[in-house]
Amino acid sequence: MSLWLCLRFHQLPLQCLQRDESRPIVVLERQRVLCANDCATALGIRPGMSGATVRALAEPEPVQLLDRDRSAEQRCLHQLCQWGYSISPSLYPWREDSLLLEVGSCLALYRGLGPLLADVERGLSSRGYSVVRGLAATPRAAWLLSFGDEASALAWEQPLEARLGPLPLQLLEGEFSTPVNALRRAGLHRLGDILTLPPAALGRRCGREFSHYLRQLLGRESDLQPAYQPPAEFSDEYWFGYGVQANTELLPAVESLLQGLCRFLRNTQLYTDDITWQLIGVDGQLRAFSVRSTSSRSHWQSWYQLTRIHLERLQPGSPAEGLALHCTSLQAGSAEAPDLFHNSGQREPLGSLLDRLRSRLGLQAVQQVACRDEHLPEYAVAVGIEAGDSGELTRYCAQRPFWLMPQPQCLGLRGRQLHWQGPLTLLYGPERIEDNWWQSPVSRDYYIARGEAGQHYWLFRDRRSQHWYIHGIFA
Repeated sequence: MSLWLCLRFHQLPLQCLQRDESRPIVVLERQRVLCANDCATALGIRPGMSGATVRALAEPEPVQLLDRDRSAEQRCLHQLCQWGYSISPSLYPWREDSLLLEVGSCLALYRGLGPLLADVERGLSSRGYSVVRGLAATPRAAWLLSFGDEASALAWEQPLEARLGPLPLQLLEGEFSTPVNALRRAGLHRLGDILTLPPAALGRRCGREFSHYLRQLLGRESDLQPAYQPPAEFSDEYWFGYGVQANTELLPAVESLLQGLCRFLRNTQLYTDDITWQLIGVDGQLRAFSVRSTSSRSHWQSWYQLTRIHLERLQPGSPAEGLALHCTSLQAGSAEAPDLFHNSGQREPLGSLLDRLRSRLGLQAVQQVACRDEHLPEYAVAVGIEAGDSGELTRYCAQRPFWLMPQPQCLGLRGRQLHWQGPLTLLYGPERIEDNWWQSPVSRDYYIARGEAGQHYWLFRDRRSQHWYIHGIFA
């Protein structure tokens, strides 16, 4: 079943610039009112008025006049597309302020239309956008119905032609101004007036393109549009509607934004190890901080714990009106495979522990041991900030001690018995290592030996000097 949901953000030119409802704010385009907030509307300000008329109506109360910013509108619509992709994979932006989602294929996932619309409502309310909706079997009809009565716009079970009938023909002027003006001169002012006309006669009067549009509107012809393709980046915002003073009050917004990010990552099969938060102050100032992870994570709980640690350390500033989440370092990768026999009482993974320590103590405070592609043992183990492959380290160093001496120390030889704090017994070897022939040739035979107290040592015999040395001690 094909079912399209239209979300039309009729206040997008205003809400992408300013969401303050405590004073009158108006957006102008070509010195004419495009939209206004509730405070300005209460003063009698209406779309189409001039700037001078707005100032006269608002006296003595000052009114804020803003110029339309189409780039800001597109940026907000882009964020809404990313959010909508977590609801339905079939969607695309429409006109300059609408989003069309095919939700008929998602009803089984949400277990009905009601839960789906409730999820949409929760997502939009946290973003602070005003929206009007429309539901229909075709995307164009859903968009047109968003201009009508809300009860009829969502009553998708009723016949489509009966729901479209009361809508004014003026809604089609943007695409078909000439045929619409001709129909209005003939006394036809509503969609219902033309839907009852014979298609052949209507085509001769209004043209082939207009007839084709009506057939697409009623679902009699296919209406193919390029589907939205999510980019390799993510950004989203949460608006509170008031100034947030304490950092702990940000946590519900943090959880909501991270859940949206992780849904986007799962849907796009992308992963990230770095996210950036921005606190949007009521004075317009931005405070940003980054959260990093040693591994590419797609679980919001892990990011939530790390973000909470950063918020505990963040110094209080001006009250935050909004919270933004940005992620630009997205890359393809394989998902973290869940353990089929996972035990909830299992110890915390090492990666999570390292992330929490670095978040509290700083990136430079925690270092790890990793293997390098070197043959000589004194160069094969590196200590650094970046995580190494622990599996590779274990496999490569299975017969080698974790702790090496700064410099190999010469061993004593009593008769034919090696001594190091007592006699040594060779247990395993030799393992021959030869390298560095281009600079200072090295040729060694390594052995594992045991002392009197049962301690194991790593020894080698220098094949060039025929001397024995101790290089490491096994834990």
